[in-house]
Amino acid sequence: MTASNGAASPRIPRHGQGFSQNSAETAFGASIDPADVARFSAQAAEWWDAKGPFAPLHRFNPARLTLIRDQLCARLGRDAAALRPFEGLTLLDVGCGGGLIAEPMRRMGFSVTAIDASSENIGTARAHAEMVGLDIAYRAATVEQIEAEGAGPFDVVLTMEVIEHVADPEAFVRACSRLVRPGGVMMVATLNRTLKSLALGKVAAEYVLRWVPAGTHDWRQFLRPDEIRAMLAQEPVAVEGPYGLAYDPLNDRWRQTDDAAINYMMVAVRSG
Repeated sequence: MTASNGAASPRIPRHGQGFSQNSAETAFGASIDPADVARFSAQAAEWWDAKGPFAPLHRFNPARLTLIRDQLCARLGRDAAALRPFEGLTLLDVGCGGGLIAEPMRRMGFSVTAIDASSENIGTARAHAEMVGLDIAYRAATVEQIEAEGAGPFDVVLTMEVIEHVADPEAFVRACSRLVRPGGVMMVATLNRTLKSLALGKVAAEYVLRWVPAGTHDWRQFLRPDEIRAMLAQEPVAVEGPYGLAYDPLNDRWRQTDDAAINYMMVAVRSG
């Protein structure tokens, strides 16, 4: 998502810290980038501070959650107006960070498993969920570990603003897709690799508006929608999208849009 929550998404902490490249791959799976692990584990305790480093993500979250809810309801035959439209369904949140997606998904009725390679993030997420009385199965793990253990399949797999931070995006997203049950849905959110995203999602967000710390994004790691389609071409999924999210500076809010030049989501439905 763009940290723009205004313009470009904050680089989301995903992984554990203190690992060499080889030990991180052994412990966590080859898609993990140890540099991101160390960088963001240090910020784990600040996830729920709406005025702290993750303030842009807090501002972005309402529009992101609305898009997720509406897309899932349309494909799973659920009522978006219901208080708990996903009662009885299971969800895996991959790269959950501090739990900003996992908690509202639990409130919407999902039985939620949420994983992150950063044990610090998981500690923060678990403590916050207990504080507000939500039963969420948090684990310090990677999607490769979950798959190797034979977990799932899940009705829904979400990976929000994670794929642009991993070392092997194709291995990562294919592993996520294999954890979806037949007829289930995977949603992937990321940033597009366009000149507009370079200007707004990287330069403006980090150096002009200072929504996120400088160095949060590597524009070269942003992915175009067609690249995600190609990565999933060998998996039994039908890929739809992109569905754009854009910042409206006049009203200081995010909204869904046909413009996917910066932030967007892709939806993949596994054949049944």
